[in-house]
Order: sequence, then structure tokens, then C-alpha cells
Amino acid sequence: MKYWVAAAVLASTALAAPAAAQAPEVTYIHAGHLLDRPGEAPRGPSTIVVREGKVAEIRAGLVPAEDGAKLVDLSRATVLPGLIDMHVHLLGIGGDPLQARLTRLNTEPEDAVFIGAGNARRTLEAGFTTVRDLGGSARGIRALRDAIDRGDVTGPTVVNAGEPISVTGGHGDPLNGLAEPFAHAVAESVENTCNGPDDCRRAVRRQVGLGAQVIKFMATGGVLSNVSGGLGRAMQPDEMKAIVETAHALGRKTAAHSHAAEGTRAAVEAGVDTIEHGTFLDDATIKLMKAHGTWLVPTMLAPRAALAQARGGMLPPATIPKAEQAAAAAMESHRRAIAAGVKVAFGTDTGVSKHGDNAQEFALMVEAGMTPAQAIKAATVGAAEALDRPGLGRIAPGLPADIIAVDGDPLADVRELEDVDFVMKGGKVIKQEGEAQ
Repeated sequence: MKYWVAAAVLASTALAAPAAAQAPEVTYIHAGHLLDRPGEAPRGPSTIVVREGKVAEIRAGLVPAEDGAKLVDLSRATVLPGLIDMHVHLLGIGGDPLQARLTRLNTEPEDAVFIGAGNARRTLEAGFTTVRDLGGSARGIRALRDAIDRGDVTGPTVVNAGEPISVTGGHGDPLNGLAEPFAHAVAESVENTCNGPDDCRRAVRRQVGLGAQVIKFMATGGVLSNVSGGLGRAMQPDEMKAIVETAHALGRKTAAHSHAAEGTRAAVEAGVDTIEHGTFLDDATIKLMKAHGTWLVPTMLAPRAALAQARGGMLPPATIPKAEQAAAAAMESHRRAIAAGVKVAFGTDTGVSKHGDNAQEFALMVEAGMTPAQAIKAATVGAAEALDRPGLGRIAPGLPADIIAVDGDPLADVRELEDVDFVMKGGKVIKQEGEAQ
């Protein structure tokens, strides 16, 4: 009897005892060339030790892996931090506006989120481990963001804006171009339009309540809005100021969609953090941006993609002259801003162009006067600073192991980044040697 009691006690103790702790996951990455801090000189052969999703240490040379660790051999590659795209639109069909319009009436918001999950995967596999999503269903992008954070969906870290704030009839008003029966049906659900400072404060608070981590507003008209109005200033300065002050009070940075210089100046004077597009920049506006420390996110891919779509009959007639005007002016404006020393953060407006093609922006930045090193810094260290996320954009002990690699030397030919061979996010290998994991 005593034997059985003792056995039962031992068995219950064994069941109650916690399972033996699993050994932490460890990965050694052998890097042939390591650009761990873009903007500084790269290192030669190095070993990155990753423990439990974070960079534990960086050692000189190709150090043998410890027992039980996984070894990733990138000894013939250039290794650098995961890239950051400051301006994407993950939800819905991207790069094909005609298909998007044709399917709008027979798809649900849930469809857009699932399509967005595929877009997120393509974006991550292209080497972009963090993105700022600047316009889409507030509830949908929040759900996708959280699903990625939980690990339910594979994608980049998302910093989301929800619906952009627009004046009635401005770029971003969802009623633009809709026939009266459809406009009447959706009018009551519109939450992102505002008129006057007090109403604009309400619109900001509503987006924050829906989960927005950054606030975007439409300072000017836009190329893709289906109205005949041009690209000039759409919001009043006091409306912009109300938006920025309200967002900052709630701990959110702000981004202004802006084409015309007048709109850009008003947004900068209101205290906006980033100017998106900046298509028509004159010397006075550039000087003002430098004085305020305002970041420019040029999105050079977008006007070229939009112009090709307009000329190919994929956009409504009202957008064609705006696409031609923006495409003609953007490169020269960006050249002048770069030459003057305006702070530049990488962004593409992907969703206008195709998801996964984000890295094509680098060659355009170089065409506008940046060196490959400066363009890479804009997509890593610079973008992390603009986001106020110091844990991103570098490979350093204690930071998340968001790491990519390419076969060639992107400091010599920035187009090497258009074909990323290895992607790790949070210590998990997502892509290696062209194969998704």
C-alpha cells in the first residue's frame, strides 16, 4: 500500500512539475560583407548571433556555430538590415486600378484583408520588414497588423494610419466619382472627411479610436481621385493645424499627402512630420522644410506607375491630366530637395505600383541625386528615425533580428536590392536562396 501511495505522489509531482525549458533558438549568420549601420562603412566577414528573435552579438570573422545552433551561410553575400517602406497601401488589389474598380461592388472588406495578407507576404519577401500603411480600411489594416504581430500571418511589421483625413470632395473622400445611388448608400458610414478645425479634430480622434498609429491627411488634391479638380491645396491651414495638434496630443505622428507647393508649405507650417510625394517643391518650400526638420517621402515610383496606367486606359479620364502633370514635375522637385539637404525617407506608394516591386524606388532615388549609400540609409536608419522607432534600421545587439541579404554589392549597384535572396524577420527565416520558408 505504501508503495502505491509513494508511486502516486511521485506521479502527481511529475505531472505538476513544469516541463523542461526548451533551449533558446539560436542562429549564426555568416556574412561576407555586413552593412550593419547604413551610412557607415561596411564590415568585412562577420558573424551575427541571433538568440530568441534578437541580435545577441556581432563578431568579427566567420565564427563556428555553437552546438545546437542553426548556421546560415551568407559568406558570399552582402548582409544588411531589413528595409522600411514609409508609404504603402496593403489592402486590396494593387497596381491594377481597373480591376480594383471593376471588383469593388462585389467584394467585401474581408476580401480586402485577405488580399492584403498576400500583399504583405510579397512585401516581406522583397526585403521590407517594416512598412507604414497610409490609407485603407481602418478596421481592416488594424486586423492585418495585429495578425502579423501574433504570427498568424506572415508579413512586415505594420505602422498603420487607417483612413486618411480629407475635406469633403477632396482627395480621400470615398464619395468622389460615385453615382448618386451608391453615394447615398455609403454616405452615413463615411468617418474620415471633415470641414473646419473642430470637425477635423473629431476625424483624427475617430481614426485613433479605430487603431491608427499615425495620422495621414490630404493637404492637396490627388492624382487618383476621380474628380476633375487639380493638385492644388485642398485643406485650409487652420484645418491642417488642428489635425497635427490633435494627432500629436494623442501621441501620433502625422503624414501629409501633398503635391502643390502651397499645400506643402501650409502642412509644414502646421508642424507635419512627413510630406508624402512633394511633387511641386519650390525653393521657399524646400527652405521651410529644412528649417522645420520635415521629412520628405518622395514616392518616385507612384507618378510613373500612375501615368502608365492613365495612358493605358486603366484610370478615369479626370485623372489623366493630373498624372501627366505630376510625372513631369516630380523628379526635378526631388532633385532640388535632395541637393538642398532635405531629410529623405524611403517610400513608394506601393498599391499604386505593384506589391513586391518596392525596391525599384532605389534606382529612382539615385537618378535624383542620391548615392546608393544615401538611398539605403533612407530606407533603414533614416526611415527608422522618421518613424521614431530606434529599434529598426540597424543590426545591433538587443535589436530585433530583421535581416536581409543580396548576392552583389548594393553600394556599387543599388538595383541589387531588387532581387533579395535572404529575409529574416524577428529571427525567423522567411526566404532563403529564392525559396519561401
